[in-house]
Parts: sequence; structure tokens; C-alpha cells
Amino acid sequence: MESAEIRRRWLSFFEERGHTVVPSASLIADDPTLLLVPAGMVPFKPYFLGETKPPAPRLTSVQKCVRTPDIEEVGKTTRHGTFFQMCGNFSFGDYFKEGAITLSWELLTSPVEQGGYGLDPERLWITVYLDDDEAEQIWRDKVGVPAERIQRLGKKDNFWSMGVPGPCGPCSEINYDRGPEFGPEGGPAVNDERYVEIWNLVFMQYERGAGDGKEDFPILGDLPSKNIDTGLGLERLAMILQGVRNMYETDTLRVVMDKATELTGVRYGEKHESDVSMRVVADHMRTSVMLIGDGVTPGNEGRGYVLRRIMRRAVRNMRLLGATGPVVQDLVGTVIDTMGLQYPELVTDRKRIETVALAEEAAFLKALRGGTNILDTAVTDTKAAGGTVLSGDQAFLLHDTWGFPIDLTLEMAAEQGLSVDEDGFRRLMKEQRERAKADAKAKKTGHADVSAYREIADTAGATEFTGYAVLEGESTVVGLLVNGLPAPAATEGDEVEVVLDRTPFYAEGGGQLADTGRIRLDSGAVIEVRDVQQPVPGVSVHKGAVQVGEVTVGASGYAAIDRRRRQAIARAHSATHLTHQALRDALGPTAAQAGSENSPGRFRFDFGSPAAVPGTVLTDVEQKINEVLSRELDVQAEVMSLEQAKKQGAIAEFGEKYGERVRVVTIGDFSKELCGGTHVGNTSQLGLVKLLGESSIGSGVRRIEALVGVDAYNFLAKEHTVVAQLQELVKGRSEELPEKIAGMLGKLREAEKEIERFRAEKVLQAAAGLAQGAQDVRGTALVTGQVPDGTSADDLRKLVLDVRGRIQGDRPAVVALFTTANGRPLTVIATNEAARERGLRAGDLVRTAAKTLGGGGGGKPDVAQGGGQNPDAIGDAIAAVERLVGETA
Repeated sequence: MESAEIRRRWLSFFEERGHTVVPSASLIADDPTLLLVPAGMVPFKPYFLGETKPPAPRLTSVQKCVRTPDIEEVGKTTRHGTFFQMCGNFSFGDYFKEGAITLSWELLTSPVEQGGYGLDPERLWITVYLDDDEAEQIWRDKVGVPAERIQRLGKKDNFWSMGVPGPCGPCSEINYDRGPEFGPEGGPAVNDERYVEIWNLVFMQYERGAGDGKEDFPILGDLPSKNIDTGLGLERLAMILQGVRNMYETDTLRVVMDKATELTGVRYGEKHESDVSMRVVADHMRTSVMLIGDGVTPGNEGRGYVLRRIMRRAVRNMRLLGATGPVVQDLVGTVIDTMGLQYPELVTDRKRIETVALAEEAAFLKALRGGTNILDTAVTDTKAAGGTVLSGDQAFLLHDTWGFPIDLTLEMAAEQGLSVDEDGFRRLMKEQRERAKADAKAKKTGHADVSAYREIADTAGATEFTGYAVLEGESTVVGLLVNGLPAPAATEGDEVEVVLDRTPFYAEGGGQLADTGRIRLDSGAVIEVRDVQQPVPGVSVHKGAVQVGEVTVGASGYAAIDRRRRQAIARAHSATHLTHQALRDALGPTAAQAGSENSPGRFRFDFGSPAAVPGTVLTDVEQKINEVLSRELDVQAEVMSLEQAKKQGAIAEFGEKYGERVRVVTIGDFSKELCGGTHVGNTSQLGLVKLLGESSIGSGVRRIEALVGVDAYNFLAKEHTVVAQLQELVKGRSEELPEKIAGMLGKLREAEKEIERFRAEKVLQAAAGLAQGAQDVRGTALVTGQVPDGTSADDLRKLVLDVRGRIQGDRPAVVALFTTANGRPLTVIATNEAARERGLRAGDLVRTAAKTLGGGGGGKPDVAQGGGQNPDAIGDAIAAVERLVGETA
């Protein structure tokens, strides 16, 4: 049974039994504590925590998941992988243990022709929690599983919680016996290689308290409503139903390994080393396609780094298998063909996915060449210093600047006899990730405990947003935090976070900045609002300071936003939609939105593109946008079902999480997008849009920055003033400016070349005199000295090589000259073959000099270059070189 059929049967089975089918959420987690969705229940977490009411009491889904903590183990074993699909059925206060158990048994054991998976009941073993007599009784008496195939396990294996205070409960796992060739008898308590867990049923019936680890926490009592959360690993079930030994041999991964064989000639199963690389390629390419499909783009931070890392591991392993040219397009195409049976949007979005992946492959192959040079220098420096370990700082630099996976650095260093300070590297990586997570979380919560906002939501409900229709209105304070802690009151000067029952203030989201303004209470107190965020769904938190009076919970007042700011932001947001559509018209659907920021009078728009957008295309896009403004198109918003919006062709932003009901913003017959932001009523209200230019912000992602309305007019007015001044300076009309200025710059460049030629000649004239003045140090001709300040590095290098060439015969020669350029010392040192035979290497001499100068350097044994921070130390550096020559020669 193919994976796509396993998925179809799961959803069909539960839908027929009263469950609402929920589409897989994006892999981009809607949670500041997570980069990616690591488990099937993550999208349902707000329902289990009581933050949001579920759309129905029974739900089912097949959720895409990515886990990367053990990424280095992928390929080394057949059990580790980064992408998987978790089939789940969920009950919120509806059926409980008996319902979950009987449904799971029915689906697993029903014949294939009746819609089930057709597993042999005699090969299924059950585990329950130590004291869960109820679950065991249901399995034994209701289902008919023999007592000898039911085992009890402890808290570590058969008890579930989220790792924090909240819902928890015992588990019951269904395991499949793969037979004696996979190990001894004894059930899952003895051998989890033979008895593979395929389905975990979690009975959420208790509330847990604080504690460490999976076992050390107290049970506080029963939950008011009992819930069910189950998870079946699709890949594990596919392994069983397809009769293969591991997940890499299932249909969605084996086909990728077959493509790798086609590209490299290496067959899976021949050697352990090549099998490891094959598994890495298959797993990582599938994960990469799924991440790009959900809108992740390669980068050096967060989820972008995860994608970059796994893509580069895949490309590197293809090269280890013998591939010499580009391979990503073929591999990506294979993944899309097989996974597209389950996720048709991959096929629809094929061109964009391929564009992003190909750009990352090209960037990595280029980085591989540049980073190898940096690594070689680091290895040389480490060895010269007598070390055997490449520092964590250097490994981190290679990763952060050149995109080298740590295992690539480990392997290349090992080839040169060095190990790598992995602990130091991982410490730096951890610090980087923690900074990124802290920044994201702090933006939303202001460092307050999220539970404080949840408590407000529980007692006061969601904040009603009135800002689509009005810009001010009456409201009541229902929640108050001072310095991140709940408080009954706040006084003048306090930094506060205020929650209102209803508000016209827009909370930052969807690329639109928050509103600012004031809240005036009936008591006379005034709160200046500087920012608005939604740290938990539906609760708008107004952040600011008390200007006058005392603020108390329950106080009534009047909330009013800054009208001019809102109108300027609305113009920017509508202009963003126009820009998005105009770009798609010009570049195709690959120019999909990858992010945006709409601020007063200006916006930035990020979109997918493998290369820079030509200036002519950008000009055409700008013209089209402004033509739309002149058509005076109405801007309308309508709430509809997500399915209806898709049928109407509304564009959705990658990575955004949408509910069943969505808001669609339509601009005449030109643009239609899913959007929760605020907009103008008519395109004529934008006035003018001026695109300032576009640039790269990452692999396959470009950014346009633009001005709107008065800001655009002011920019053009300044541009006009500058043009008028240039006309006066060159005595020509505006249309003549490019030609006249180009002519002037050409003459200037010619003059600079002539000056450079004279300077170089003057420097080189000193070569003969320097060679004649060489010192004799134990038979070695040594030339040292300082040449005039301002001598360029190229001229200094030419001079050093010229002097070395003038020293006659087979006499060992060392030439070390210094200068100061732009306030910093610079040195170039060269040795001839006779000197190198005596152990005098230019790289060693440069490092000695550069260390004295307060800097660094390196190069080849015959010629090397270095620099530093302290030009006053040039004399000491010359003396250090002379000493080292004397000691070595």
C-alpha cells in the first residue's frame, strides 16, 4: 500500500466516523518557542490548553512534521529522519478511552477491501501505563487482545505531558511484531526493534504540576474535560504494509535513492559508507522540498538555517557519492513527483520550489570553493602554533559566513590531521539560536509570563477588534500588567501592558506595524500606547506608559488611534498588495511573497527570485502600479471560508496560519489576497508609489523598498532638486546628464590610472637600492625596511618580488617590507627557494610580524601578506623578523 493511500484511508475512516478533517498546518510553527512543527499535536495545542475553542469535538489530520535535534545521526542508522507525517485523531470532551481504543483497532485490523489496513491481529501487542486498569480491561475484554500480549510500562514510556504544567495522562501504545529475524521474543518491553510502535493513544485526564524530566512531576488532579490525542507514524506503517525493513526503503524515500543511483552510479546496499550518504540525500532532499513548499527560504538564522543546513548536507553527500555537477533539480523533481500525490500544492508550486533549491545549490558550490581556502588557512595557522584542534570560533565562522555544515568541517579537518572543538562550536550555535528565540519571544510578550495573558483570556475572553470600521471608541480595561506582572492598578510613569474588551488598535501582524495612540479613562488617566501585540491568540496587549492619573482594572474609557499614522500604514499595505500582483504579472508565480513590513508612508516587500530583477522590469512594475492608482479601483474586504477563497484565486502568504474563515481583500479586478490588515477604500487614496530599488536578502529571496503618498512625493521633489543642481554644474539639460557625467567620470578614471602608474614607477625605482643594501644574516640576504606611507598592497607586493628577483645567484634571500595604508600597518614578505630550504617560510615570518603589529596574516611559503592595528610597532615588527631569520638561518 502506497503512502498516499495510507493517508487517504486514515482521513476517510475518521471522517466517516464523525471527525472533521483538518488540513495539515504549515511546517512553520505558530509558536515563538518553536522553529518548526515537531509533532502532530502542535497545531492543536491551543485547544488542549484551553486558549482557543476547537472547531468541532472530533478532529482528524495528517500533519507534516520536522525534527532536527539528531540531524548528525541521519543516515548512520535507518531509524533517524528529519521529516515525517503524523496521523492523528482528536477528541475534546467527546469519546475517551474506549472510543479511542476501538477506533484504532478497527482501522488497523479491518480488511483492505473494507477500507482498513488489514494488519494481522495476532501480530499486534499493546502497552498500557502501570496503573491504567481501565485501558487494559478495554483491550482485553472489549477488543479481545489476549492478556499475554498486553504489557505495562512506567512513566518514562507510557505517560505523556507537554513538559510544562498542564494537561497530561497515561498512554497506550500499539506495537507490531515484525518477526524473529528482527530479534528475540518478549514483546515491546523487551525489544523495540522487533516490536515496532506504530500508534500511540494519549488519554488526557489529569493536570500536572511543575517538575523536571519525564517522570519527576506531581499530578494535581483530574481535568474538568477529558481529551484524546493519538498519533500514528505514517512512515512506520508504510514500512510494515510495504514489507520493507526500514523507512528508507518505503516508496517516498526509495525513489529518491534510486535517482541518486542514476546520477552517481552508486547502488544502495553495496557499502556502508555510501549507504549512509544515500540515506542522507533521500531524507534531506524530501525535507528540503517540504520546507520550501511551506515558504521557508535558506538563510543563516532560525528555520532558514535548518533548511540551508540540510540542503547543503544533501549536496555534499551527493559529491561524496561521486557527483561532480549540479544534482538538485533532478532530486527535487523526484521528491515533488512522489510527495505531490499527497500534497498537490507541491506540483502546483514546482517552479518556485525548484528556483529556491537551485539557487541554494549554486550558492553552496560557490561557498565550498571560498570556504575551503579559509579552512586551509585556519589549518595552517593551527599547525604552525603547534595545535591539533581547530577552534570552535573558526568552525563557527565557516558555518556562519560560508555555510559549512559542522560535519563538513570535521571531515576536512580530519583529512589534515586535526580535530575540531565541537563543544565550542555548539556553544556558539546555541547562543545564536537562543538570541534569535529570545528576540522573537520578547517582541510578542515583552518578557512577561505567557500564562498571565492566558489568564486574562480565560476570564475576559478575546479582544474585539473594531478598527476595520472605526478609529476610536469606548472600551473597558480587563487586564493590566506592570513590568510584566499582573497588577490591579498602575500610576503615572509606570510602563504598562493593557488589555481592553474592545479596541480600534491594530495589533502587529501580517507584516503590518501596530497602531499607536492614546487611551483616556473616565477617571482622567491617560495611557500613551506605543505598540500592540498578540502574545496569545485573540488577546490584544497595548504596551505603553501611564502619562497622567491612575489606571485600574475595570476602568472605562475611550481608545483612539493616531489617525494619520493608520492612514499612512493603510496606504503602504494596499501598495504592497499592488506590488505583489504586479511582480507576479511580470515574473510569474515564483515571485511569491516571502515577507513584508508596512509602516507609515513606506513598505518593504520580500519575494522569491533566483536573480536580481532587471531595472527595466522594475520600472515597468512601478508604472503598472501607478496606472492602477489612476483607475480609482475600490478596495473591499470580505470574510469567507478558506476553501471559497482558494476557489476565487485569492493569494495566500507562505508560512501564515489561516483558520477556516478568512478575510479576503480585493482591489478591483487587479488583486485578491488573504489579509487581516487595514487598507484604503480606493486606490486613488494612495496618490503615488515610488519603488526605491531591490536587493538580495538571502538565497533566492529579493527585497523591494518603496515609498507611498506624500513620502513618495517628497522623495521625487528632492530628486528633482538634485537633478537641477547637476544641470547647473555640467551646463546641460536633464536628458544630457547621463552622457555628460559618464564622460567626466571616464576622464577622472584615466587621470587616476596615470597617477597610479607614476606612483608605482616611483616605488619600484627603489628596488635596486634595497637589493644592494641587503644584510648578511648567517649567509642569508635579508632586506627589511619601511616604504612611503600610502603605498598600496599591490605595489608593495610588486616591490618585494622585484627586490627578491634582484638578489643574485643561489644565495638564500628574505625580503620583508612594511608600509602604512589608511592608518594601518601592512607587510609583504617573500623568500626564494634557497631560503625555504633553510626553513625560512614567508607565512611563518608574516605571522611573527603581524602579531607584533596587533593583527594577523598568512599565505604561501614563498610570499605572504599581513597587517595589524598599530603602525607605531613597525620598527618592532622589523626587529622580530630579523631575529627569527637569525634563529632559523
